[in-house]
Amino acid sequence: MAAAASAPWQPQKEGLTAICGLLEQQISPTSSADKSQIWHQLQAYSQNPEFHNYLVFILTRAEGTSVEIRQAAGLLLKNNLRNAYNSMDPAYQQYIKSELLPCLGSPDRHIRSTVGTIISVVVQLGGVMGWPELLQALVTCLDSNDVNHMEGAMDALSKVCEDIPQVLDSDVPGLPERPINIFLPRMLKLFQSPHSSLRKLSLGSVNQYIMLMPAALYACMDQYLQGLFVLANDPSSEVRKLVCAAFVQLIEVRPGFLEPQLRNLIEYMLQVNKDTDEEVALEACEFWSAYCEAELPPEILREFLPRLIPILLSNMAYAEDDESLVDAEEDGSVPDRDQDIKPRFHSSRFHGSDGAEEDDDDIVNVWNLRKCSAAAVDILSTVFGDEILPTLMAFVQAKLSNRDDETWKEREAAVLALGAVAEGCIIGLYPHLNEIIAYLIPLLDDKFPLIRSISCWTLSRFSKFIVEGVGHQQGYEQFDKVLLGLLRRILDNNKRVQEAACSAFATLEEEAADALGPRLETILQHLMCAFGKYQRRNLRIVYDAIGTLADAVGGELNRPNYLEILMPPLIAKWQQLANSDKDLFPLLECFTSISQALGAGFSPFAEPVFQRCISIIQSQQVAKVDPVASGVQYDKEFIVCSLDLLSGLTEGLGSGIESLVSQSNLKDLLLHCCMDDASDVRQSGFALLGDLARVCPVHLRPRLPEFLDVAAKQLNTPKLKETVSVANNACWAIGELAVKVHQEISPIVLTVMSCLVPIMQHPEALNKSLIENSAITLGRLACVCPELVAPHMEHFMQPWCIALSMIRDDIEKEDAFRGLCALVRTNPSGALSSLVYMCNAIASWHEIRSEELHNAVCQVLHGYKQMLVNGAWEQCMSALEPQVKNKLSKYQV
Repeated sequence: MAAAASAPWQPQKEGLTAICGLLEQQISPTSSADKSQIWHQLQAYSQNPEFHNYLVFILTRAEGTSVEIRQAAGLLLKNNLRNAYNSMDPAYQQYIKSELLPCLGSPDRHIRSTVGTIISVVVQLGGVMGWPELLQALVTCLDSNDVNHMEGAMDALSKVCEDIPQVLDSDVPGLPERPINIFLPRMLKLFQSPHSSLRKLSLGSVNQYIMLMPAALYACMDQYLQGLFVLANDPSSEVRKLVCAAFVQLIEVRPGFLEPQLRNLIEYMLQVNKDTDEEVALEACEFWSAYCEAELPPEILREFLPRLIPILLSNMAYAEDDESLVDAEEDGSVPDRDQDIKPRFHSSRFHGSDGAEEDDDDIVNVWNLRKCSAAAVDILSTVFGDEILPTLMAFVQAKLSNRDDETWKEREAAVLALGAVAEGCIIGLYPHLNEIIAYLIPLLDDKFPLIRSISCWTLSRFSKFIVEGVGHQQGYEQFDKVLLGLLRRILDNNKRVQEAACSAFATLEEEAADALGPRLETILQHLMCAFGKYQRRNLRIVYDAIGTLADAVGGELNRPNYLEILMPPLIAKWQQLANSDKDLFPLLECFTSISQALGAGFSPFAEPVFQRCISIIQSQQVAKVDPVASGVQYDKEFIVCSLDLLSGLTEGLGSGIESLVSQSNLKDLLLHCCMDDASDVRQSGFALLGDLARVCPVHLRPRLPEFLDVAAKQLNTPKLKETVSVANNACWAIGELAVKVHQEISPIVLTVMSCLVPIMQHPEALNKSLIENSAITLGRLACVCPELVAPHMEHFMQPWCIALSMIRDDIEKEDAFRGLCALVRTNPSGALSSLVYMCNAIASWHEIRSEELHNAVCQVLHGYKQMLVNGAWEQCMSALEPQVKNKLSKYQV
């Protein structure tokens, strides 16, 4: 390859031929060459500083070469620049930039598009300031009236707007105004272009600024809205789709702009929601959810409901090309391919009152018009409630009355509609629910698999009602029919039905809890039969159903006849899977629930499970440092699931786990986990630390100072909001340790206190659980080291008492109040200025069950009553709410 010289750079012919030859082999579908070898060869060439000049030359100047090879050179250049651009010789950077600009107007659309992509990457890496010629070139092309030049410039601009919109809305030295002010008028003018490609690119680019709303767009809003209404019936479906997207985004972020036009806009959206192009209809359908979430006046939308609901309902039927129709034929005996198995996410263990809410598992995975319409009906039902029922039920009844095979998709959509409004319209549906459920039960055995699967889902949406009735004969019979119907479907031969039935059954289990008792053996037989029958993907859902069953029935599961059905297949699977097999994750989660439910009953299985968790954590910690030596790929999820299973074992076995812990190196592995750079590993680590502190603190003692130090650090981080769940568990673990190790906690008391006080002083930014745990842990520290905490009382009494008054009655709250009483005994004057807050906190108890604590609280109140003379006590009492005074009367003050 040639050396750099002062004359314009020129490639050498041999280099050009070699690179083009490699690119041709790389993109040829028929080439027998080894693609990975070609890739390595190209990577080796990348080390030559002139390689990127060759690529841009091939893209922009190799006229005799095929467009495919030129494009391939451009795409390779784009990918390489991300890592190489900023360390390149400035002369080579300049060469690449100077070659790209003349090609903006290339006669070939593919070349223009590739050039636009590279321009966007260069702007991302070097900014607009580093390329002053670019803006002028784009303006010249846009003003040229040559359609190729205009489209090339607009294509590059649209990519910059999509990837880095803020770049155009920034001050550029040497320019009298921001680039957005130069380009926005030109883009708005292109809304009227006769060329659909220019209308599409300009509209798409302006839409990128709705969220940012720069001053330039704010000032042109009337012109932009007029442009949108002009393009509303554009012949190009791509443009109509972008118009809908713009209105949806505007409703989400700036609804005020659209309020004067709402009726016209709703009228338009009704029309495009029926567009023959499904993508346009889908974009329009997003509008209804956005409208409801923007809290715009419901009365305007209300008058359109009789027309809107039928459109949404008819769009809920499966489209002819819906991939679910193909999937629906999948036989349960056909093994899953790796790509059929979705990635799964385990949520780390969380100690507190507000763990993450899990969304309903959607029946299918790809977002389409059917699902968007169902979501819109769902949200409309939560806003308008029973008002939508007359229109909806007329549709549902009409569709369900057609029993012929041709109309099965419409029947399926009617069942989906019932499920979609199950929550929002529950009051209006309530009187008819027995009838609706009685109608749905036979559909579980319908000949069409997608009717069987949707009936499972819709029945699960009425779980609460189905379970409510178990107290009387008729209600119990209905519950039993639903339960047995879902169990039958769990053993369906169709994979989609298996999945829907298992998920629906897990939902029913959560609601039913104890009511499952009489059928427990039948349930276990069906679930374990499914366990033997299912392929890998659905097996995960069986694990979930078994885990949910264990959580729901708890100790009821602890009978020899049940364990004989449940445990042998699970243990066999456990032994069959390797430590590095990801199919182990759901099994680890399932065992976590079972070990907690069985408690001491899990003892016979505990040792192999415990040892396996230890060895998984150990091998993963080695893999993180040296994957080659460990022989496994590092994946933190193995550590998180293993830690959570050890927590479940600790909770279930209690002090019975002590012998296992004492003979292992768990404390060392756990300390490592509590210091891990991944927050979910730390979160689960601190959960286990707290659980172990409760039952066998003696085995943590050798490394106690280190555990306390690393836990305290989690509370003192500038990014507390981002790792709030870690802080929450660390805070809880410190409190659990304090209760067990007493004075040994003293070295970190002041450090932890200085972190907890700001958390309670600014609760609005953090989650409820962290506030509660902070208040409890501060109380526990006060309980064991009152002499260290008491001198600082006036700094935290008010926010502490406010936080204490939010906590429900339990053992942890008792500990916190023991700390409060200990502080007052040590430093009574420290709480004087916060006495009203303290009385409110005491009044938050429904009932203090511990006689000793009740007496201590009595003493505190009587102590202050004697201390505050000359009407001061009465003045304090008069500042309290009547219900607080009433609650305090039980302490005889």
